[in-house]
Amino acid sequence: MTANSPQIQLSWDDPVTGDRREPSLSLPIALGRDFAQMPPEIGGRRVSRMILNSLEVSRYHALIDWHNGSFWITDQNSQNGTFVNGQRQTRMALAWGDVLTIGPYQIQVALGGRNYTVPPSNSQITFNPETNAPDPRLPPNPPPPGSSPDRFPPPAFQNREVAVQDLHATGLEVDERDYAAIGGGVGSFVWVDCLRIFGVEPERIVALGVDADCYNRYKQLCLNSQIPLHERLRSNSDSCPDNIWGFPSYAWRETWSELKSGNFKEALGLLWQVFGEPTLAQTYTPRAGRVFDSIAREQERIGWKGIFRYGRVRAIRKTTDGRYAIAYSRTTTGGRDRAFLIARFLHLATGYPAIKFLPDLQAYREKTQDFKTVVNAYEPHDEVYQHLEQHGGTVLIRGRGIVASRIIQRIYEARAVNPKIRTIHLMRSPKPEGQKFRKAKRKVENHFEFQPFNWPKACWGGELRADLEAANPQERTSLLADWGGTTTADRKDWRVMIESGLREGWYRAEFGEVERVERENSCIITYIHNRNYTGTLRLEADFIIDATGLDADVTASPLLNDLVTHYELSRNPLKRLNVSNDFELVEMRAQRGAMYAAGAITLGGPYAAVDSFLGLQYAALRSVYHLATQRAPSLKALNPFSSCGQWWKWAADRAP
Repeated sequence: MTANSPQIQLSWDDPVTGDRREPSLSLPIALGRDFAQMPPEIGGRRVSRMILNSLEVSRYHALIDWHNGSFWITDQNSQNGTFVNGQRQTRMALAWGDVLTIGPYQIQVALGGRNYTVPPSNSQITFNPETNAPDPRLPPNPPPPGSSPDRFPPPAFQNREVAVQDLHATGLEVDERDYAAIGGGVGSFVWVDCLRIFGVEPERIVALGVDADCYNRYKQLCLNSQIPLHERLRSNSDSCPDNIWGFPSYAWRETWSELKSGNFKEALGLLWQVFGEPTLAQTYTPRAGRVFDSIAREQERIGWKGIFRYGRVRAIRKTTDGRYAIAYSRTTTGGRDRAFLIARFLHLATGYPAIKFLPDLQAYREKTQDFKTVVNAYEPHDEVYQHLEQHGGTVLIRGRGIVASRIIQRIYEARAVNPKIRTIHLMRSPKPEGQKFRKAKRKVENHFEFQPFNWPKACWGGELRADLEAANPQERTSLLADWGGTTTADRKDWRVMIESGLREGWYRAEFGEVERVERENSCIITYIHNRNYTGTLRLEADFIIDATGLDADVTASPLLNDLVTHYELSRNPLKRLNVSNDFELVEMRAQRGAMYAAGAITLGGPYAAVDSFLGLQYAALRSVYHLATQRAPSLKALNPFSSCGQWWKWAADRAP
């Protein structure tokens, strides 16, 4: 393609990870799911072949080419069709800002490339390693392990294997245990809970983390994103992190509580939800406060206080005797302290390494140092709503998932105090219809796509779970793309809020690609390009809230990035940790031990709902049963009799 040839840029959010893709491509461009089925050349010209991993996309789905001075897209007799701006087309000339819908992919078209540039940026907010809280002022790329002035971890950690005697030679404390849980959050707690129920004594286990209560970071993120303790989480009734049996479920427990309080109507309503969901009734979800209280009770029962150890893990290495060495810092305001832990069996559940933050908002912050009026939904930002309640104003929301719904609910509540509050909901493109898989199709209303949970329910324990586990890596990517996407819960109150906002004029949706964000006088101006407008559209607001979600990129975690690069670990097609069906990091297997992982850092593997309560329990159970086959110390697989006995201990609040 010559320098004077027309160019085209295609932009989309990955339907599984939400990562932004913005390739600039030479014509002709073939779109499909099978690289080999797309033509390598057309008329002597090399074809740019773009793979869209979805079973809803045909092997060779569509072609974009130049004809008579225009860009044209031609459907290649695909099974599910090619849509341009929501209309199915066989062949059509493209214009700037058009949106192509191919399977689960919504692709925006920029003809001739962009005439503006979003500054390159890390586009993430990392968690402070000392407090576990989001910290937008932290540098985007933390120094790698061993690069700090105090040389910790020591030089021995530059080797693939370290000798235990070398660790003792440092003069620092060296402790040895059979089991170590890295992260200290809900994922670590669930794994430790399984170990205890399967017979492992607490003195054989150490959980390393920053928060003594395993749910603290999750709780804080809930509060920041406007989920107070009385509100309900997006979680199923039988997803009980405190109870691996799932019985009694949260719905039964809440029903019993209401009956004891004499609230018979509320109790019957809860039962109706459970038996009628999702067709006849709104899906039941538990209150946040009840979930945290139940986890606190189970922490006490299994002896979590004696298992947990404050520490920020800096690096993990294999040892020459077939175990794992963990270098961690216990530094607090009281002084600097470092130590080593040696363990045979390791479990990584570090949670999301970072929070997504849109590049244009990051550029605005770096330029203005304004951390008050442009915020992320997962940062503490209650002062935004306090200001709105006192003075009124306009809020611009970015993103359209469950977090955006929570923010809109909070603004709706603030309007009860001060009705002079308006909301602009900025989305990249309209959402005319929901994602399809086989005969199922999601409901869409006012550009919100509805689903009770972030994955179809069969992903947890039904047919879809079995399909994903049996699939190869490429097939898994396609299935996840078909099942995934940005959705929100189909709550009647949320739908009523949007309808009333549209009717009364305090809520409106805008669509377009952001060019830049600037402050002008007392307003923040967002400049966007929209296919329905010539030139640039200005959106004025007093506050901007980024509700685009969390980031599971393992390279954003210094610990995980060091582990992957030091041992040259392969990653799955979604660039997360590559785990087996038992959630083992097979490439990290040691002579006397094994390493497992769970949570969002394993997305793309054998299980879809990895970051859910039930997903964490499933991963923990698979790994612990795998340990039982290896005759791990003190661990005995449950049978129907021992499982029943352990459940009675749980019900009686007795230690395992």
